[in-house]
Amino acid sequence: MINNWEIIARLVMAALLGSVIGFERERLSWAAGLRTHMLVCVGSALIMIVSAFGFADVLNSDHVVLDPSRMAAQVVSGIGFLGAGSILLRGEIVRGLTTAASLWSVAAIGLAVGGGLYTASIAATVIILIILAGIKPLERRFITFRQRRRISLLVDRGALTFHSLHDALGVSSPRVKQFVVQQSDDSPELDEVMIVLSRVSSPEYASICEALKKLQVVREFREDGPQS
Repeated sequence: MINNWEIIARLVMAALLGSVIGFERERLSWAAGLRTHMLVCVGSALIMIVSAFGFADVLNSDHVVLDPSRMAAQVVSGIGFLGAGSILLRGEIVRGLTTAASLWSVAAIGLAVGGGLYTASIAATVIILIILAGIKPLERRFITFRQRRRISLLVDRGALTFHSLHDALGVSSPRVKQFVVQQSDDSPELDEVMIVLSRVSSPEYASICEALKKLQVVREFREDGPQS
């Protein structure tokens, strides 16, 4: 059985490690931020401590068998409801999966701290922080930007607005990253419209192009290809 100071130290360490991950989520204004991650990590650590040492008094009784892993297993499955609460569905775009995964990971860190695996918990915190903060710029540079497409249109003057474009694209409207309208240099009766799509798959891009071509106000349609 560990002493009281060791218990307190483990809980404080869990709070500190959870705050490191939570701060990264907090700066991006996610619902599950600093305090949520700290609470999850401390709670997981406490459950692990209780699971490992809280039943020491009954171990000497006959026919009593203690399995410390059972309560820890419940944390792994039970943390799912918090993760589900951080996931949002907007159109066909799912947001919050990374935050849900960070909550699940922070729960694992708390279990490791509660079990006395300090090196593993600190190493996991550093690795998770690198994944959240360090990999994102690379993801944006080499993956997200390659999924961007630009479309140029010539339309009747004032006939295409952002709201009418939203109605025309339907569930694909969240893919619109930029929408720029300016008067055509060649004809005062036409507008030049530039549309940039983000994170769009090839089938969805083809569907968006067909929807735009069917608009009666479109006089000319031009695909500018992927954006880098």
